[in-house]
Amino acid sequence: MKPAEGYIGSPLLALRRVVLYLGLTILLMPVQAALLLVHARLAKRLPFWFHRQGCRLLGIRIERRGRPRSGHPTLFACNHVSYFDIPVLGSQLQASFIAKKEIADWPFFGWLAKLQRSVFVDRRRSQSGVQRDEIQRRLEAGDDLILFPEGTSGDGTFILPFKSALFSVAERRIAGEPLVVQPVSLSYTRLDDVPMGRYLRPYFAWYGDMELPGHLWESLGLGCLTAVVEFHEPVTIADLDGTRKALADHCHAVVGAGVARAIGGRLPPREKRRRRFGRKRAGVAVR
Repeated sequence: MKPAEGYIGSPLLALRRVVLYLGLTILLMPVQAALLLVHARLAKRLPFWFHRQGCRLLGIRIERRGRPRSGHPTLFACNHVSYFDIPVLGSQLQASFIAKKEIADWPFFGWLAKLQRSVFVDRRRSQSGVQRDEIQRRLEAGDDLILFPEGTSGDGTFILPFKSALFSVAERRIAGEPLVVQPVSLSYTRLDDVPMGRYLRPYFAWYGDMELPGHLWESLGLGCLTAVVEFHEPVTIADLDGTRKALADHCHAVVGAGVARAIGGRLPPREKRRRRFGRKRAGVAVR
């Protein structure tokens, strides 16, 4: 599957971004590896700084709505669109990703995932208990984790169903308390500040049988990308009917509504109120 026929980007821009990003990455990889060996607190902070710089080098502007929960641990449940999700979310959260086992063996991307202390899961039913135990261990240590409940990436317009099995850890109590889950919506909405439609969105959404190298090269050759990240109200399984299915359905509905607002150019109600209040305080008439 190809995003569109023909190449519309700039090879020089793509090359510049690749060189700068790889240069920063190669420089910091041994530093992060050393920090992990000595269990330094900086091992959590360096990826956060790295992803922020990476977004800048890759031409990604992030518009954040809402706030991530400050308490720990938190399981962030987000829709999955692209490999760009990693630097975007990594620039907003000091957290590790829950990734499928196969990624651990990927060259370069697998190395980066290990350096960010990702939890690699084997999604075969026979291994579900082992994976849940590992995720629980990390959460009990106070680590925040990022989960993509769709289990794969989508086209950026609609989100796929959330797999309730991936929420099984929420059925357990962490340090005697219900696990807090915060839904997160991620959307790629504008290119060079012009709203993207379905024609351009596949250049940034990586899904189906798209080949990674060619897709990445085309994406990096385009202009400046705007990503909208919306943090929704945190919830626990106890707030619903106590089942992971209800938790998955709730997160799916909330995240889906956030994606629809973002690609439709609409603000969430709380953001509208905040902006109206700010304009009133500045003495601007609001109609």
